Amino acid sequence: MNDIDAWVWWLVGAAALGIPLVVTAMPEFGMLAVGAVAAAVVAGLGFDVVIQVLALIVVSVALIAVVRPIAARHSAQRPQLATGIDALKGKQAVVLERVDGSGGRIKLAGEVWSARSLDTDRAYEVGQEVDVVDIDGATAIVL
Repeated sequence: MNDIDAWVWWLVGAAALGIPLVVTAMPEFGMLAVGAVAAAVVAGLGFDVVIQVLALIVVSVALIAVVRPIAARHSAQRPQLATGIDALKGKQAVVLERVDGSGGRIKLAGEVWSARSLDTDRAYEVGQEVDVVDIDGATAIVL
């Protein structure tokens, strides 16, 4: 066992840290594995054990301190792409049948939708362009 160089042991440690990374999906284990690879490089360059351990600690802590907040910030962000009814809000539509507070029809995104006016006192005539402010079930609320 004493014939094996220290850098090999560090690489074995890095591989061992990769196992819980895959099993638990905790990226911190990957950052510790990268620290172990850095320690293997330092050992391969001929530095003593203290410097190797310092390389492991410095690289691992630096990765955890820098990468982890960035990853947390990205996972907390909502998707930029609106889909479904969220994509229809704010779109313009053309009135096909008179739209008032009780109902009507519009052409929205190439489809015919039932619609009603947001302002119950307001009516929109055929051919007018309206803005979709909300979708309530299968009815577009227009303004």
